[in-house]
Amino acid sequence: MNNITYHFIIILRNSFCLLFPCSGIHVDSPPIMPTLITSYAHGTSSTSLCHTTVAETLQRTVERFPDREAVAFLKDGIRKTFAQFQEDVDQAAAGLLALGLKRGDRLGMWGPNLYEWVLFQFATARAGIILVSVNPAYRLKEVEFALKKVGCKAVVCPTQFATQKYCDMLREICPEIESSTPGAIKSARLPDLRTVIVLDSRQPGMFHMEDVMQAGGSQHKQEIQDLQKKLSFDDPINIQFTSGTTGAPKGATLTHHNIVNNAYFIGRRMGYNWKPHTRICLPVPLYHCFGSVGGGMCMAVHGTSLVFPSPGYNPKANIAALESERCTVIYGTPTMYVDMVNLPDLDKYDLSSVESGEKVESSCILNILKICIKIGYGTTENSPVTFCASPLDNMERKSETVGYIVDHLEAKVVDPVTGEIVPLGMIGEIMIRGFCVMLEYWGDDAKTAECMTKDRWYKTGYLRIEGRIKDMIIRGGENIYPAEIEQFLHTHPKVIEAQVVGVTDERMGEEICACIKLTDGQDCTEEEIKDFCKNNIAHFKIPRYVLFVTSYPLTVTGKVISPTLASQLYFHAFFFDNPSLHLNFTL
Repeated sequence: MNNITYHFIIILRNSFCLLFPCSGIHVDSPPIMPTLITSYAHGTSSTSLCHTTVAETLQRTVERFPDREAVAFLKDGIRKTFAQFQEDVDQAAAGLLALGLKRGDRLGMWGPNLYEWVLFQFATARAGIILVSVNPAYRLKEVEFALKKVGCKAVVCPTQFATQKYCDMLREICPEIESSTPGAIKSARLPDLRTVIVLDSRQPGMFHMEDVMQAGGSQHKQEIQDLQKKLSFDDPINIQFTSGTTGAPKGATLTHHNIVNNAYFIGRRMGYNWKPHTRICLPVPLYHCFGSVGGGMCMAVHGTSLVFPSPGYNPKANIAALESERCTVIYGTPTMYVDMVNLPDLDKYDLSSVESGEKVESSCILNILKICIKIGYGTTENSPVTFCASPLDNMERKSETVGYIVDHLEAKVVDPVTGEIVPLGMIGEIMIRGFCVMLEYWGDDAKTAECMTKDRWYKTGYLRIEGRIKDMIIRGGENIYPAEIEQFLHTHPKVIEAQVVGVTDERMGEEICACIKLTDGQDCTEEEIKDFCKNNIAHFKIPRYVLFVTSYPLTVTGKVISPTLASQLYFHAFFFDNPSLHLNFTL
């Protein structure tokens, strides 16, 4: 049993069996008397749900803290107060309308943590445009699928970042861009795409960011004002892609109501509503719910200040930002915390301002940086957090559980076969119902019906004693579904079959291992497989280990037993760390 599975079993035994008093938990304060009588809980609360849109929420905070710093992007030297940020948001929203976008259109945001990411997050919401969070590591096939799946009318991106050449990839997918007038792209492969907005250098057929900020006139600003009366908090406003269990990513469609309330109640659970001014160091990516909701939306709801150490992941920049910006909270994945605590000169930094860290689902508490680490649990489809600890919890609850259910949400543990609620102490599948549950998977009724019941219970698919019900690898905070990688590997001309599994890794939590059967008579190397992956799938999906096999462990019906395969790989792990050893053996 790996650490992740063990941690999830703790969720059931502690969160459900120790922290749930009766079926209704009054969550205004941490539960004290554990008197749960069934594996069902309702987070009753005296705090009302929010009924505002994203734009209304930001406006209220701007009125409260106009001169407080909203965001600081340290590498680019960009700092904005709430009043300045709101001014930029209004100008960008008007500019989008002037460029021809309208309410309900989809705009893909494709890039690292830049000021424009947060700006468009709120400008699109103000204009009623649906923001599509596109993974900045996506390669050609992945980004083409995502943009086409949700029918993006516009894409915003830098020319390039690190090794990712965004504009070049867009031109490869849509060669028509080169000869198009900006805003009038007509592409065979992306028929909905009309507009590309580039953030830095000007490119043929694309608008520049300056064009957007200058396009909106007084009539467009008035149109934005009039539009606010028509927008509803139940409107879809954000599409977040989740990796697909059957190979294709799915677009979890979230509403204003989803993300505003999630940020509101998680912020309260973190103490943002009563602690002195909170400054959050935010190294996690904005395209994840963790960054965009836990970061961007918490800023808009609670008036926290966001500090972005660098556009991409940089542990040294994170630590430097904690010191220089006097941050009080830092977000991160377990891998990020491991990297920071292992910096050789960590003791040279003054980290006395830091009170706590927030991280998502993980196998253990990391007592590092001399701060209190709190864990949240949830899924993108639940926008995202459904369980979270309280600052008032004791150390046992903070370290051994993911806290207790969020206000106004319901949770139950069911038998994944029968759907019946299981007795106390039994393992099953967690199901969630309430304001957090997504609207749908965009354009995919079948997948929506698979994971959501008619009475709006979302099936997390996460827990079973043998492991996660939904076969998933969590590598450095990235959720990776083996089926997606397997489907891609099957396109290699020498591969007849591929099985992808997660193997334990001290730093990343899990690493990816591809177990490949070759077509008879073919020879292939690990480097050849990795090179095949490099320009076609995101870097975090590329297998760390490639193992050539002649057979797989099978059930009596001929199905591959993935947990057995993974455990066998674990016992052979010493092979992986010694490239001089031959890896072609039969499992």
